[in-house]
Amino acid sequence: MMTGRVVLVTGASRGVGAETARLLAASGAHVFVNYRDKAKRADRVVADIVEARGSAEAVKADLTDPDAVAAMFERCGRLDALVLNASGGMERNRDPDYAMRLNRDAQVRAVEMALPLMPALSRVVFVTSHQAHFHGQRPSYASYEAVAASKRSGEDELRARIPLLSERGVGLVVVSGDMIEGTITVTLLDRAEPGIVDARRAEVRSLPTVAEFAEAVARAAVEPVATGHTVYVGGADYLTPAG
Repeated sequence: MMTGRVVLVTGASRGVGAETARLLAASGAHVFVNYRDKAKRADRVVADIVEARGSAEAVKADLTDPDAVAAMFERCGRLDALVLNASGGMERNRDPDYAMRLNRDAQVRAVEMALPLMPALSRVVFVTSHQAHFHGQRPSYASYEAVAASKRSGEDELRARIPLLSERGVGLVVVSGDMIEGTITVTLLDRAEPGIVDARRAEVRSLPTVAEFAEAVARAAVEPVATGHTVYVGGADYLTPAG
């Protein structure tokens, strides 16, 4: 249970982030629902939580904007868990460096800014994909390459900070998933490379759902595991030596 704890979920106005926020609030946490520019969607998530007798508030911040992130954490005051769900890099009209700025630099900066607010036994959860987590070991889709490389780099940077986090009693858990049904990433992949999503479904018979993946992310915020632990959701073929 998360009763009395304070959690911030980045990119929580839709999809996995939104469902994770709902689950954490249902377990008793006060949840900050971070969003970049979709205020109505974030407010809807907060309304869902409040209607279910939970506690939440929306907080706007583009993670690539240091001033906005600083203001966001100032508003939080305290954090028992930071769920790094926001990512990107497949959007149109973004510069070539955007994926690395968001998926690596912004993630590291968020942790560094949040750390003074996090008491001992707090948790950082980094949400990623198998395509990113196993980047360099397995081929990635061409349209997802920039995301995969940058998220792998972000994970590496966060893992390199485990000693710093441990000094403060803060743990890091990574949650990695196969393609997740119903997410914007799957929609964009299917649009960029028609057929690859159906092909993946045929390979594994079924893909994890948003609800299944969010449940794993929410558990990772509290489950008693060693820092640096990785939770895998779906994609068993990635976990075998032959894969």
